[in-house]
Amino acid sequence: MLFTLLIFLLMVPGFVVVGVYLERKVSAFIQDRMGPMEVGKWGLLQLIADLLKLLQKEDIVPKAADKWLFLGAPFIIFAAVFAAYAVMPMAPGLSGSGAAVGVFYLITILSVDVIGILMAGWGSNNKYSLFGAMRSVAQIISYEVPLGLSVLCVVMLTQTLDLQVISFQQGIYSLEPIYLFGLKDLGVDVTHVGGFLSWNIVRNPFLLIVYVIFFIASLAECNRAPFDLPEGESELVGGFHTEYSGMRYALLMLSEYGMMLLVSLLGAVLFLGSWNTPFPNIGPVRLADWTSGEPGTWLGYISGAFWLLSKALLGVLVQMWVRWTLPRLRVDQLMYLGWKVLTPVGLVLFFVSGVWRLLGV
Repeated sequence: MLFTLLIFLLMVPGFVVVGVYLERKVSAFIQDRMGPMEVGKWGLLQLIADLLKLLQKEDIVPKAADKWLFLGAPFIIFAAVFAAYAVMPMAPGLSGSGAAVGVFYLITILSVDVIGILMAGWGSNNKYSLFGAMRSVAQIISYEVPLGLSVLCVVMLTQTLDLQVISFQQGIYSLEPIYLFGLKDLGVDVTHVGGFLSWNIVRNPFLLIVYVIFFIASLAECNRAPFDLPEGESELVGGFHTEYSGMRYALLMLSEYGMMLLVSLLGAVLFLGSWNTPFPNIGPVRLADWTSGEPGTWLGYISGAFWLLSKALLGVLVQMWVRWTLPRLRVDQLMYLGWKVLTPVGLVLFFVSGVWRLLGV
């Protein structure tokens, strides 16, 4: 557990360094410009310069703000996001807490960041911050419904809340039944060809639509465009973080990018085979054996982490692509999409998942 904690402590800030630079370059490419080029070769040191600037900035607390709410909000938001990584598997035999109710815990703890956002908006005593916070709360609560339904579809089909068990079900290995009852014996057997043929979206084709719903809802949960109404610069200056500066502002940005990575990792675990290799064992060349190591070995850890992070980073790239391609929705359009499109479709797919499971397809 301590080793996994250390991995995530290094990975989340490291992803922010890569993610911010990558987003600047992706947006520049889409808009046919260069992006950061001046600080370091190809602008690689631009984020270091930005970080040094934030470290030197004064931590300003507005005179009329509610001081303790204002100061504590960024830590509540970051703690909620970072705590969700505790149940995220990184490789076969390498996960955090290994809780049997990992999915339930993750969805629950992520909901706490709503409290931090409301604290930030209310505590700032700024009308733009308050409007941004109220928008964010309404948006996140609304889109948690289709997000929860999409996750429940996978849970119903896999019959477990353990993210590590869901991962094993989508590869060339499966856990012995003794593990499914909460014991920690990782008795592993090779059962089938594995590869992308074992991914949930391939074994259960309608889960591809479920994944689309999950992805759209996750964008709204992250306050990412085209669902960035809580931070609409053209309307609200900066939304709930308008009054923040220095390292507290940096902590809010760290939380946003940490959330982007988290939902991408969750999508990869639930739908895209988790840490399993995409290559199946078909024919004389058994690629899955060569591209995935035995559980509990260093090769297994390295290959599992590589495949999981590759899938998650692909999801992050799509998030960035969407941000710089689609215009921002109006508030009424956002609510219409959430309550009258995604939620009804999610309910239908939830019913289909139950029938699919009963039929044993």
